[in-house]
Amino acid sequence: MKFARRIAVATATAALAASASLVTTPAMASAQPTTDQPPSAPAAGDGRLAALLSTMGPSPAGTNDLDCVPSTDHPRPVVLVHGTGSGMMQTWPIVAPQLADLGYCVYALNYGGAQAVFDPDKTIWGVTDIEQSAVEIRDFVDAVLEHTGSDKVDLVGHSQGGMLSRQYLKFEGGADPLDPARNKVENLIMLGATNHGTSFNGLQQLYAMLAIFGLTNGNDIVAQALFAGTNLGVAGQQQLIGSRVLAALNDGPETLPGIKYTSIATRHDEIVTPPESSFLESDAGATVENKWVQDLCPTSPADHSTMLMLPESLYLVKSALDPAYADVNEAPCTVPEAPGTP
Repeated sequence: MKFARRIAVATATAALAASASLVTTPAMASAQPTTDQPPSAPAAGDGRLAALLSTMGPSPAGTNDLDCVPSTDHPRPVVLVHGTGSGMMQTWPIVAPQLADLGYCVYALNYGGAQAVFDPDKTIWGVTDIEQSAVEIRDFVDAVLEHTGSDKVDLVGHSQGGMLSRQYLKFEGGADPLDPARNKVENLIMLGATNHGTSFNGLQQLYAMLAIFGLTNGNDIVAQALFAGTNLGVAGQQQLIGSRVLAALNDGPETLPGIKYTSIATRHDEIVTPPESSFLESDAGATVENKWVQDLCPTSPADHSTMLMLPESLYLVKSALDPAYADVNEAPCTVPEAPGTP
């Protein structure tokens, strides 16, 4: 349980700082934390979408072009939803311009921002309350639909971004189970989504131990120090297996009518543990495809972070957005480096 021991060391360090001043929301670190700051000038253009983007910092190449007009071939804008402790710049630098080159109108956002505990001048994204972040997704999708005049979007979410998109669909109006024709989303494509929670490779056990001693209350300095020390904030607690948020999200049908779900997972995921917890069960009226990257490419080294850059996992994203893509493009497979390769 080396991970848990590292957590314990970080906790002790964080507790000292927290006892002196714990005034900001703890943040959760993924493989690629971000410290993007909002720009001093608003984004180009006008309207609600431009106003929202002006609060989120710089956008990755290929995204948030307010002059993009959805084409006949790709009539739905694609909205990219990053994971916990990351942001759009860190998460989408590879796939976003690739999708734009294929003719999609691509939009990305930063959500769930909080000041870094030990550096109040920095913002960590995707770390605040998931239920509130779902409201931010709702507002952004509505702004994209209004700006483009489209009826629906396609969502692509990484890690928390996948389960957060489901939170939006179920609780914030992204889908209408009684009238699927009113759904605002056609496809939800997830990469390493925390759909059923995660043990975070050992943190679950440490958190359970603290709970025995009554130390997991959100206002308790020890619990806050734990999640500050690991850069785990409210969103991190809410993604632990058995959390209240996940229990509500997965209560009843896991999928909603009229939505096409694609959950892409890798057997080498070191953040979502166990990796198969990303997968969903199909319910009436929904389409679900659960895909292992290694079923496409058996030797793929893709892990939780490199899913965002390796061609085989991105091939699965493109094929889910447009099945015709797989008809004319051969699946690329990364060849792992041999041991000792410099």
